[in-house]
Amino acid sequence: MPLKPKTKPETKCVTAGIGQDQAYGAVTPPLYLSSTYTFPGFGEMGKYDYGRGGNPNRDALADAISELEGGAGGVVTSSGMAAIDLVLNLVPHGGLVLAPHDCYGGTFRLLLSRQEQGRFRVEFINQTKDTAPAEIRAKNPDLVFIETPSNPLMRLSDIAALSAAAHDVSALAVCDNTFLSPARQTPLALGADIIVHSTTKFINGHSDVVGGAVVAACADMAEKLAWWANCTGVTGAPFDSFLTLRGLRTLHARMDVQENNAIEIVQYLRGKKSVKSVHYPDGILAQKQQSGSGAMLSFELGAKSEDLKNFFADTGIFQFAESLGGTESLICHPASMTHRAMSQEDRDSAGVSDTLVRMSVGMEHKDDQLRALTTMFSNLQTAE
Repeated sequence: MPLKPKTKPETKCVTAGIGQDQAYGAVTPPLYLSSTYTFPGFGEMGKYDYGRGGNPNRDALADAISELEGGAGGVVTSSGMAAIDLVLNLVPHGGLVLAPHDCYGGTFRLLLSRQEQGRFRVEFINQTKDTAPAEIRAKNPDLVFIETPSNPLMRLSDIAALSAAAHDVSALAVCDNTFLSPARQTPLALGADIIVHSTTKFINGHSDVVGGAVVAACADMAEKLAWWANCTGVTGAPFDSFLTLRGLRTLHARMDVQENNAIEIVQYLRGKKSVKSVHYPDGILAQKQQSGSGAMLSFELGAKSEDLKNFFADTGIFQFAESLGGTESLICHPASMTHRAMSQEDRDSAGVSDTLVRMSVGMEHKDDQLRALTTMFSNLQTAE
């Protein structure tokens, strides 16, 4: 019997949940807002009983993301931070979590706060070093949290090497795949056990829904995560799931345009004398574990921090705001925005300087994006 052709990821995105309505034959999956569901009879329970534990819209989104990531099952949460916190329930009391020293400020804050509560211990290490796998084996953690590319410096960590080291000491390897999404990186295929997402970002892609997702490589782990999600009540809302699944359908089309625009902007920035360095995940390791470099970048300005006010005075089509991954371009100052919860000492250790700028490149025409950048640099030079 001939093998059925493997469905491409782009097709999986577009067809997720499509044409499956059993009641009326709706092409687009209906929205189920009910908080509770009837039991077929005494001692009998249907697929759903209560909205916190299960919902058709949430399950459709979880299944779609899980399939794209090559996982055995997934859970949709109320936010990306809820997704990370859900996974932390797997760490035993007093256990050790190893995390990147330059991770997202919100992740850094959560891990430190859980440590202060006495839940577990946390150590932040430089996971980009060649010695990182050996350090993992020596420290014998319970969970290794990987973030690649890192936020906001776009540093890359070797997912396969770090995951293998984690498994050598029976630790879980958890990877945050928010920046690249399954359109550009699939960490489970590289050895990770669990993936977390802020679906607020590229998965949804329209900056109008806050959400998260967790995907596990094996069915037992997916079931355990679903149990904890129901127990703690961190599951996402039906309407949010409905909107996010709608956004997911255009993931690859959006990423293609945004990545091409980002490449143009990177070339522009690398030619500017007032830019000290540009951070974009397009090196040798990127070619090994990614299928593209994505639409996130950051750069270091060769200016005084007090001159940044002029740089951000007229950002044009670049919205001066936090978050990322939407169709619109966003620009931010990590030290005073996304990473302001970190102490100056921790920011210095991570390399998040006062002159670092992070950019989420959108779908506007590249000529308009470059024109806006030219205005910003002109204002910066005027201040100098």
